[in-house]
Amino acid sequence: MTKSVLLGTLAATALMAGAAHAQATLEAVKARGELICGSNTGLTGFGNPDANGNWVGFDVDLCRAVAAAVLGDPTKVKFVPTTGETRFTALQSGEVDLLVRNSTWTASRDSELALDFVAVNYYDGQGFMVKKDLGVSSAKELDGATVCIQTGTTTELNLADFFKQNNISYQPVTVADDSEAQRQFLAGACDTYTTDASGLAASRATMPNPGDYIILPEIISKEPLGPVVRHGDNNWGDIVRWTFFALLIAEEKGVTKANIEEVATSTSDEEVKRLLGVSGDMGAKFGLPNDAFKKAIAANGNYGEIFAANIGEGTSINLARGLNALWTQGGLQYAAPFR
Repeated sequence: MTKSVLLGTLAATALMAGAAHAQATLEAVKARGELICGSNTGLTGFGNPDANGNWVGFDVDLCRAVAAAVLGDPTKVKFVPTTGETRFTALQSGEVDLLVRNSTWTASRDSELALDFVAVNYYDGQGFMVKKDLGVSSAKELDGATVCIQTGTTTELNLADFFKQNNISYQPVTVADDSEAQRQFLAGACDTYTTDASGLAASRATMPNPGDYIILPEIISKEPLGPVVRHGDNNWGDIVRWTFFALLIAEEKGVTKANIEEVATSTSDEEVKRLLGVSGDMGAKFGLPNDAFKKAIAANGNYGEIFAANIGEGTSINLARGLNALWTQGGLQYAAPFR
């Protein structure tokens, strides 16, 4: 089946499923008493179960913030692991309420799959990882290499473009998810593993000898990653978008998990008052309690706190803020005004 036919089939399925779920997600989540988030099968730093089986990570914390806003409790989340091939069907069919799983915002996904990307919670780009002893210092030296690549991803398409543009060849070794990719790469089934650079850093952090592997300097694509909802349920999309924006505004305004109660009683900043439900009725405009976004921030802190705790410098993933710094600090993370 060609890609266009596959997308058309998925879109038709999505339209039927979307109609069934349109305008219903908030009510369904409230009635269920639990948010169902589509997650990665397990990507350290972004979304994976810890030693006790509790899901943790950068994307996981966004799901917990939405649960806190909607249900008043960040623990009321069920995580459903999805692969690159199953994630969108899980959302379209209503199996999950929200997909937060390293998914790239593209035109075809936005239009043909009847999905909405509501924000970008991580600006990324595709890279390559190799063993140091391969003796390669540039992706352009990978002519004839075997490449581990996840099917059903934008990275699969970018890979083909990159090798074609540089007039070099490769042999794909297809894998279902990051865990299989890591196993195949470590076993020597492929010379290089390619995915989002953040994913490479996350995978390398869990390898027995991380120093034996290098991430090559080339970043060959733009990969804006973010939460996804179904078309046709605009209020639900607004809730997810503004929960994320609330985390950004909180960082910009210096509101943290530790000081949020003190700020709520002492601030003279009118936007912060609206954000925390001290004044106005902004929460109610979304069909939520007026302190919904305060609870979202209190769950795991602001955007900067969530970044630092899960994937930032000092963690095993050790990612710099880079493009994901706030706009006030030279980055791209920018929230619309809360008014």
